[in-house]
Amino acid sequence: MFQKLKHFLSVGPVFAYFIRVFRKDTEGKYPHSFNLKMMHGINKISIIMFLTCIIVMVTRCATR
Repeated sequence: MFQKLKHFLSVGPVFAYFIRVFRKDTEGKYPHSFNLKMMHGINKISIIMFLTCIIVMVTRCATR
């Protein structure tokens, strides 16, 4: 039971995606189409906005 929960709550693949999105693909492992580049660009913007909002919410909660 604990192993299933641990596997379900694993955040390793999420961080691996963050690292992969913000790093250039020098090995040529992933396809390079215009639509895919735009999708990753939008994902970068949304990740940065999300992290900024989390930081703002935590600082507001800590200062009240």
